[in-house]
Amino acid sequence: MKFKFEKLQVWQMAMEYGETINTMALAFPKHEEHNLSSQIRRACDSIALNISEGSIGQSEQEYKRFLGYAIRSLAEVVSCLHKARRRHYITENIFTEQYDFAFSLMNMLVSFRSKVK
Repeated sequence: MKFKFEKLQVWQMAMEYGETINTMALAFPKHEEHNLSSQIRRACDSIALNISEGSIGQSEQEYKRFLGYAIRSLAEVVSCLHKARRRHYITENIFTEQYDFAFSLMNMLVSFRSKVK
């Protein structure tokens, strides 16, 4: 691995979550392709993208700002999960599994941001 962010567990988890959410969203109804499905996939991808972008040649303050963007993107994913559950695109079990993963990732991001120096 040549980039320092590739070694970060929080980035690796965000990458994994992006793939899981992408696969889940592909099963949403066709009429959601340019709405909820696209929104949740873009928001989830933004988590890892902001972690990596902030890590390259940024000041501490700038890095924390990008981690804040990642946290906000994760909150957006959680809201999309609620929408998907309410619209019956995902089961309660899938919602709970993805929600719990999001909660763990959120805790990691908040903790990581507080330790950035």
